[in-house]
Amino acid sequence: MLPERFSSYIKIVWLTQQYILPAVRSKDDAVTEEMETGPGETGHSAMCLRLMRVFPRVVRGMRRYQDATTPQAQTALGPRHIAALEQLRDGPLSVGTLAARLGLTLSTVSGVLADLDQAGFAERSADPADRRRTIVRITPAARPVVEEWLDGAAAPVARVLDRLGCDERAAFLKAMDMLEEEFRAGDGGPAGPPAAPAPR
Repeated sequence: MLPERFSSYIKIVWLTQQYILPAVRSKDDAVTEEMETGPGETGHSAMCLRLMRVFPRVVRGMRRYQDATTPQAQTALGPRHIAALEQLRDGPLSVGTLAARLGLTLSTVSGVLADLDQAGFAERSADPADRRRTIVRITPAARPVVEEWLDGAAAPVARVLDRLGCDERAAFLKAMDMLEEEFRAGDGGPAGPPAAPAPR
């Protein structure tokens, strides 16, 4: 169950950072409290407003938990580093494959790997079968620390998923997958604020 749980954690963090938080445009609860649904709001409108209010709080809680479980390193590590290490957990990958799995550009992934390299968590080497390709793997010395970090980062989501039935868990994961697909089907980024009405 851990990979499924961890995927949920990453998706919640990624979706909220990329789309929900910019839409709310606030880092505190003061603004999101104003988004409480009123007595006349029903259906999709009420559910969307509730999600936009709850998601930022969930992510802030995850960040606090993550900060408490992040191993000490010379470089600040965050959700993208966790996502990369989770993909590398089962074995080495080429940089291109890792970028494709994370949905990030090669240059962005190179920056993430540079941070992990500096922290001593990952190492890169040329592919013996094709010297043009670079292979990245978790360093043997860091693997116990990385495993503990990944398990700890996923723990809050794992506890919640354990409280759900199989059908509820499947529905939750399906909804997260569909939400990610919906965002990715757009222009690749959050829409800007609506234009102000022209003065009369």
